[in-house]
Amino acid sequence: MTQKHLNTAKINKADEFYTQMTDIDKEMKYYKALFKNQIIFCNCDDPYESNFFKFFAMSFNHLGLKKLIATCYDGSPIASTQLTLFDYEPPENKTTKNAHKIVMEELTDENHDGATGLADVELILRNKKNVLTRLKGNGDFRSQECIELLKETDIVITNPPFSLLREYIAQLIEYDKRFIIIGNINAVSYKEIFKLIKENKLWLGESITSGDREFKVPDYYPLDAATTRIDENGNKYIRVKGVRWFTNIDVPRRHEKLYSYKKYTPEEFPQYDNFNAIEVSKVVDIPIDWDGIMGVPISFLDKYNPEQFKIVGNEETLNIPKGRCYINGKRLYARIFIKRLGDIK
Repeated sequence: MTQKHLNTAKINKADEFYTQMTDIDKEMKYYKALFKNQIIFCNCDDPYESNFFKFFAMSFNHLGLKKLIATCYDGSPIASTQLTLFDYEPPENKTTKNAHKIVMEELTDENHDGATGLADVELILRNKKNVLTRLKGNGDFRSQECIELLKETDIVITNPPFSLLREYIAQLIEYDKRFIIIGNINAVSYKEIFKLIKENKLWLGESITSGDREFKVPDYYPLDAATTRIDENGNKYIRVKGVRWFTNIDVPRRHEKLYSYKKYTPEEFPQYDNFNAIEVSKVVDIPIDWDGIMGVPISFLDKYNPEQFKIVGNEETLNIPKGRCYINGKRLYARIFIKRLGDIK
């Protein structure tokens, strides 16, 4: 392997978090009407591991998909009794030790029980040629082979490597793709991603607005997170803080008006030492009578309505001295700076 491939494998190994089916289902319900006749691409998804592939494969007919594509990188863990989504080992020539893809264009009643579901997907993968095939390259989403698959895609839906989220989203924007992906809220501080949010080209999804989420991890993964568990089958899970869905598909919540009943007082909303704006430490307390710039926590994006507020910038884009805002010499957490749209002349 080249050094680049070794580095990629190392990053992928550290980023191997498997999203829970319940979290996928809660978010996808807001987009189901959009999936009909669409090509869905899960391009960071070992089909023997991924609940994204499982969700769309067993819902293929219900959602009216045109095609489902899933790819995984070279070195993704081989399916095992504990890890596989199915009750069989993949054929010898289709081991998940190598990068491969699955392309589903139909879901038929393979076991003739009068319904279609995951059992039929299992039989399709086992018996139908050219559904599961090896990739020529390493399966990295940045490889030309995967980019060619991306080009034919309508919507990308997956859990990309958190450490590569900046690069991953940049690729989706470059190829003008709609997407629904899961990541960490801290990514909004990346200048490339914040720029997209500010320009209303990217926003947060519907179903997660606070708290942490549980992810399944491979057997080799160290359980050194704050909250972990091992289930009765020996599967490992960790809880990750600040998880959010990121999308460029419109969702109802971004058009809901944020209501507040607070009025401005200098005692409750002090001005920053090093920037001409007031501090609003809780989004629900945004004063109704302030027409200037306000600094709010990044959790504001969970309630951001672009018809009600304008995002002015953040500490980096506004070149705030010392890189963060201070009040009475105390450094604050990262802030987003906003104004009411109705107040802008």
